[in-house]
Amino acid sequence: MIIACSDSRVDPTQIFDTDPGEIFVVRNVAALVPPFETTPGHHGVSAALEFAVQVLKVKEIVVLGHGMCGGCKAALTQELRGTEPGEGGFIADWIALLDDARGPVAEEFGTTGRSAERQMEQAAVKVSLDNLMTFPCIRRKVRDGDLRLRGTFFAISDGVLHLMDDVDGTFQPLS
Repeated sequence: MIIACSDSRVDPTQIFDTDPGEIFVVRNVAALVPPFETTPGHHGVSAALEFAVQVLKVKEIVVLGHGMCGGCKAALTQELRGTEPGEGGFIADWIALLDDARGPVAEEFGTTGRSAERQMEQAAVKVSLDNLMTFPCIRRKVRDGDLRLRGTFFAISDGVLHLMDDVDGTFQPLS
């Protein structure tokens, strides 16, 4: 399973060179996974995760972040904060999932410029990986060795895929 951004420049089937039917893909703004919750509402990402893990029995979930992500940039600059739903408010609510990760990035790198944006983009991958572990079925399958979670980052500027090191959280280019 791949969780990727809706950005048309980041097509998981092209990046991972797969044919139709080989991967189960969920795409949304900034490739975010919300934490597990049981509040009323529509839980599209949660339903897709349950389907992939419980029905399709996927063995790996890959979160694919990418460079020049508009959702991550908006989370960093907070340019949509306070807007009404239908005027940017849905996006603002969605990317608020990154608020806790934004603080340390903004403190160390600021809120503008490519370096800060890349840090935010990679922090978003880590947020989604952490949120995946809040789902009971995912946590259990990871614990039992039946499921692996991976973080990746695709640098649009040079077309290089980076893999997150499970130990130190750094992203290294695949060669």
